[in-house]
Amino acid sequence: MRVRELMFAAILVLCAMSNGQAQDRVPTSKTEMQLSFAPLVEATAPSVVNVYATKTVQSRSRSPFFDDPFFQRFFGGNGFGAPSKRIERSLGSGVIVAESGVVVTNHHVIAGATEVRVALANRQEFDAKVILTDEKTDLAILKINEKRKFPALTFANSDDLKVGDLVLAIGNPFGVGQTVTSGIVSALARTQVGISDYQFFIQTDAAINPGNSGGALVNMRGELVGVNTAIFSRSGGSNGIGFAIPANMVRLVAEGAISGKGVQRAWLGAQLQAVTSDIAEGLGLERPQGVLVTDVVEKGPAAAAGLKVGDLILNVGRHPVDSPDGFGYRLATIGLGKSVDLTLIRRGKQIRLTLQATVAPETVPRDQRRIEGYSPFSGTNVLNLSPAVAQELGLPTDLTGVVIFKVVPGSRAARFGVRRGDIVREINGEAITSTKVLEILSKQDFRIWRLKIERDGQLIRTAISG
Repeated sequence: MRVRELMFAAILVLCAMSNGQAQDRVPTSKTEMQLSFAPLVEATAPSVVNVYATKTVQSRSRSPFFDDPFFQRFFGGNGFGAPSKRIERSLGSGVIVAESGVVVTNHHVIAGATEVRVALANRQEFDAKVILTDEKTDLAILKINEKRKFPALTFANSDDLKVGDLVLAIGNPFGVGQTVTSGIVSALARTQVGISDYQFFIQTDAAINPGNSGGALVNMRGELVGVNTAIFSRSGGSNGIGFAIPANMVRLVAEGAISGKGVQRAWLGAQLQAVTSDIAEGLGLERPQGVLVTDVVEKGPAAAAGLKVGDLILNVGRHPVDSPDGFGYRLATIGLGKSVDLTLIRRGKQIRLTLQATVAPETVPRDQRRIEGYSPFSGTNVLNLSPAVAQELGLPTDLTGVVIFKVVPGSRAARFGVRRGDIVREINGEAITSTKVLEILSKQDFRIWRLKIERDGQLIRTAISG
């Protein structure tokens, strides 16, 4: 009787499989009840490392008289005391992605580090050097200073991920040691996270905590599908909402570091806007979808492809897009020199265009200069704007002029509120057309500095005493 029942059950299972239907059931054997992630962890965990970053911070001891106006007159309000050095240490995780010892981690884990060490799962430690760091993607690439073969993970195609797929997160949360957590892919293409310039993340409920940054998110085949980078938390601990940078973006940055070419980004040469409900209604759409082209740069890739203002882009290749950030991610991961079809709606008709992925040009030399002296811009590095420079700074690529590239903390410029990305338009009525002009004017002894600065598309006029 028992044999007949088992045969009947087997027939039902085979029938369901032949019809392409999956059927939920309880485990029917001891073997099934003992299923475990252990073999997967054993294969992948050796490729996940701890990253220790050390940086030296210059500080100045604060005098008890610092707030006294009498002393501020003599010391310029900067305080006084002996300069000192303070050592700061940070802990994160990393993933070995090449047998030669190439490690991927987060930019914020090693930012400003003067010394980096990597510890393997077996507690062996090695010095490492930073060979590339990219703040825009929040990724950094390290190279272990040891000639030997290291266990490396292979990259998955993160575009194949689906919501509901099982994943493991491996890292070193709170410095307690290597830890593995399991979960599922909760969402894809998250763009409103505010972590990096390329807003396109895998969301998972696998527990991710401080110290997991730079760790691995792996699929059930033991492939790297993402690099854990952030959590959404009000308490600082895991609330089941973690974010990972997709493997396709990680691979792009890693390959740039290994080849020595660095991160070369494709340029669209157009401005895009998300489609709101009101815009969708005005376009006759049933729901918001796609991204709207609001400006096209002359002689840019978008213009060469035939894009026009008012076009509604629906797909990049086979992937739908519904935000400028999503489009930016798809464009970045195409690969320079390659082309992709864009599906769009123009005047109610669906058409296709082919876009070539090319780098933004440096139409004028950037001519970087350091501004010193008593100018309100003293303590800044400035560049001539070009599409390439504008793209680096996240500015519209059709802007021209002179832009603030770096502001030294504590400098006169910093105290006056000058910011990275500010465009200097005028000083005392004279147009700033190049970094050379700005440097010459900054050496003048003006009693009053009347400035015109463009910030986030708005003109700011101010006057500062010399």
